[in-house]
Amino acid sequence: MVEHRSGSPDAEAAEAGAAGTAGVAGVAGATAETGAAGVGQVAVSDPDAQVAGVGQVAGSDPDARWLALLMHAAFFLLLGASLTRFLMRHPGEARTPWIIALSITLAVLYLLGPVLGSRPTPRRLTWLGVLVVVWMVLVVLAPSFAWCAVPLFYTGLRILPPRAALALVALLTVFVVAAQLRLADGFDPNLVLAPPAVAAVATAVFVHMQRQAVRQRELAARQRELIDDLLRTRRELAATERREGTLAERQRLSMEIHDTLAQGLSSQQMLLQAADRTWSADPDAARRHVRTATGIAERNLAEARRFVHDLAPADLAEGGGLEAALHALAARESAQAEGALTVHCHVEGTPHAPLPDRVQSALLRIAQGALANVREHSGATAAGLTLTHLDDRVVLDIGDNGRGFTAEPEGVRGARTVRGHGLPAMRARVRQLGGTLTIESAPGEGTVLSAEVPLTTTEDPI
Repeated sequence: MVEHRSGSPDAEAAEAGAAGTAGVAGVAGATAETGAAGVGQVAVSDPDAQVAGVGQVAGSDPDARWLALLMHAAFFLLLGASLTRFLMRHPGEARTPWIIALSITLAVLYLLGPVLGSRPTPRRLTWLGVLVVVWMVLVVLAPSFAWCAVPLFYTGLRILPPRAALALVALLTVFVVAAQLRLADGFDPNLVLAPPAVAAVATAVFVHMQRQAVRQRELAARQRELIDDLLRTRRELAATERREGTLAERQRLSMEIHDTLAQGLSSQQMLLQAADRTWSADPDAARRHVRTATGIAERNLAEARRFVHDLAPADLAEGGGLEAALHALAARESAQAEGALTVHCHVEGTPHAPLPDRVQSALLRIAQGALANVREHSGATAAGLTLTHLDDRVVLDIGDNGRGFTAEPEGVRGARTVRGHGLPAMRARVRQLGGTLTIESAPGEGTVLSAEVPLTTTEDPI
């Protein structure tokens, strides 16, 4: 049974053709907008979404939700308009109850769609198949219901995988063309070619936008992985830098303690032992040793307090710079030796600018460590400190007339040495400043230690 035509055949055919073309064109706009919405939300969509699962994105994208609501409203509006048109033009026909019943069934089936979810599950696919079959029956009974193909296109494209969606679009397009031709009085190329062409364009746009959404989702996942790797690398680098900084600070403190407190305690021990040996035979000499040890203890106490404050050498903290600190060191060493060792200090040249605090501190500590070695190991009677200011560097020489020794290459420590921390500490200090430390010595010919520090090298940040 076929729906009867009323009115002008040309007018009815034109109306049907316009409706079919406009309906399929509406799919193009809807699919393009849906694809755009999917691309905009790929960063937050479910990573397990299928290629055709744009409906999953609609759950998190407000624009996609509004588009879905618009398509749902359009379906019911088209269904109601088609039913109203049929009832107005064909009242009282025997097929009318069937048309009404099928229209209600189609509406109820369509309402069940959101309840079943958006994934292409077997139950969802069964629902879509029943929905399409009911619509096809309606189109056979009343061709004007072909207008409802627009929301069905959208539903199929967003639920089915690409190939199945293309097959469904082709099937729906065939029914749309057949319905338009049944309403026309003769063959019209526009009714045959326009709906497939527009449907093809709309489907191509929809599939392209879906693939773009998948690419964007994969790119977002890779970006998240790269960001996670970057954050993990930064944390590991920060931990490594903290460990290196801790080790460097421990080394610096060990050198500071060795060059000050340890040497002072060693001197006190030697003086107190000498006082103990001469206490009965020469009380005056013993008292001098005790007083000298007391003076050293006072200096060590000042150094200890300086460590607590800012770890700067006490001699430099008193003002006067490196030159004054070296003269004070020479005078103090001579006084403590009580004539057994005389230390002279000489300065050559004038600095063009004040020496950096790190350079002054390092050179003073090197001088302290070198004189401690002279006093304890060389047996020298005279030593000299020479500070030379050059244009691009500063050089500190410490020489003595002691017994000397066979200088070992850097990095080699004799197996017989028990202490031996002084020279490695001096080398480390000079290396941190980008300088060099050289030692010239031979048995019976004394020793000269030279520390050369450039003034144009960027200071070590540690």
